[in-house]
Amino acid sequence: MAELTGTRSPTATLDAATLAKDFPLLTREIHGRPITYLDSAASSQRPTAVLDAMRNYDETTHANVHRGVYTIAEEATRRFEAARTNVGRFIGAPDPGREVVFTKNATEALNLVAHTWGRTHLGRGDVVVLTEMEHHANIVPWHMLAAERGIELRWIPIDDDGQLVLDDLDAVLDGAKLLGVTCMSNVLGTLNPITELAAAAHAAGAVVLADACQSVPHLPTDVASLGVDFLAFSAHKMLGPTGIGVLWGREELLAELPPFLGGGEMILDVRKDGFTPNDIPWRFEAGTPPITEAIGLGAAVDYLRAVGMDAVRAHEISLTAYALDALNERFGDGIRIFGPSDAEARGGVLSFALGEVHPHDISQILDQYGVCVRAGHHCAKPLMRRLGVNSTARASFALYNDERDVDTLVEALDEAKKFFA
Repeated sequence: MAELTGTRSPTATLDAATLAKDFPLLTREIHGRPITYLDSAASSQRPTAVLDAMRNYDETTHANVHRGVYTIAEEATRRFEAARTNVGRFIGAPDPGREVVFTKNATEALNLVAHTWGRTHLGRGDVVVLTEMEHHANIVPWHMLAAERGIELRWIPIDDDGQLVLDDLDAVLDGAKLLGVTCMSNVLGTLNPITELAAAAHAAGAVVLADACQSVPHLPTDVASLGVDFLAFSAHKMLGPTGIGVLWGREELLAELPPFLGGGEMILDVRKDGFTPNDIPWRFEAGTPPITEAIGLGAAVDYLRAVGMDAVRAHEISLTAYALDALNERFGDGIRIFGPSDAEARGGVLSFALGEVHPHDISQILDQYGVCVRAGHHCAKPLMRRLGVNSTARASFALYNDERDVDTLVEALDEAKKFFA
C-alpha cells in the first residue's frame, strides 16, 4: 500500500528531555510525583514560545482584525494573516493565504464541509464512504445529513491488526461522492494509506476529506502529495492553544462553496434583498475570529518547524517501539494493545486493555503516580464496537516524552494490576 506522507523511517533525532524543559506544565508534581503527561492525543502541552507569543500579542497589539485603520488594528491584521500563511506553508498548501480557513476546532472544520459542500453536492441516494476507525466528528455530521437528505453511508472495515481492509475498495467507492478518512486513528494509531485512498476515490469521482488531527502534529504533511481535497486539524493537538482549528481546502473547491455561518466579516455587502459573500477564506469566518489563538498556532508551527518534523517522526517511531516492547515484555498475554504491532505503521498512540481492569480504574490508579492517560471510548464508538470493548485506556506520546516516561507508565501499570489482583 502507498504510505501516508512521512511514514518512512527518518534518521533525524531529537533530545526529548531538553525539549521538555520548554513546557512549563511538565515541571508540575501530581500527588508528590513528577507529572508524566501521556495524553497528547487529546491535547498536547504548550511550550513557552507559544505562551509568550500569545501574551505578547495581548499586551502589545490586540485589536480587532480586518476593520480598523489605526496602527495596532493594522498590526493585528498583519499578524493574524501571517499566522494563516505560516500554517498553510507548514502543510504544503499551494496558496497558503487563501486555502486555510480558521475554525474553532477540527470538529467545526469537518462540519463546515458537511454543511457547505455536502448540502450543495449531495441528495437522496448519494453515497458518502467512511471508515470504521473515524472519530465521531467525521461521522455524526454525515449521519445528520443522511437524516436530512437521505444519503447513503458506506463503511470501509478494519482487520484485527487495526488496518483498513481495502480488498473491495473499488466496489465500496463505486458511485461515491465523498470519502471521509482519518490520516491516523486516535485509538489505534494506524497510519492510513491516504495517497492510495485519495487516488482511488478520485478515480471513482469522489472528493476526499481527511481528518489530520493526529497526523499533522507528528509527521511531515504535504497536502499536494497526499492528494486530498479537504484536510482538517486542531491547534491544541500540535502544541498550540484550544479554540482554533484549521480547514484546508483546494482553492477551486472553497471558491464554489456558500458561507457556513452568517454575520460580520463573511460579507462584502448586505442589502434588504440579500447579501454578497466575501472572498475565500473570509467567507467562512463569520464574526470576530480567534486572533490570539491564531498567533499561538503560528508560534506552535514555528516551534515544530525548528525541531523538524522528520525528527519528531523518528523520535516517536523509536519511542513507540520501545513502549510496545516494554508493555508486552512486562505483561505478556495480560495486556491487549490495539492497532498495528509495527511501530512504523502507527503513530505514538497506544490504546490497551489490562486484563479485566476497567480503563477508568487504570486511569485513576495511574494518576496517583503522576501518570496522565485517557480512559473512555475516545469519541470512536463504532470502532469500540468493532474491537468488542466499551472503552480502552490510552497513552499517547509527543516530542517531549522519552523512555523514562514509558518506564514510569509500565511501573504504574504494574502497581494497578497488583491493586486489582
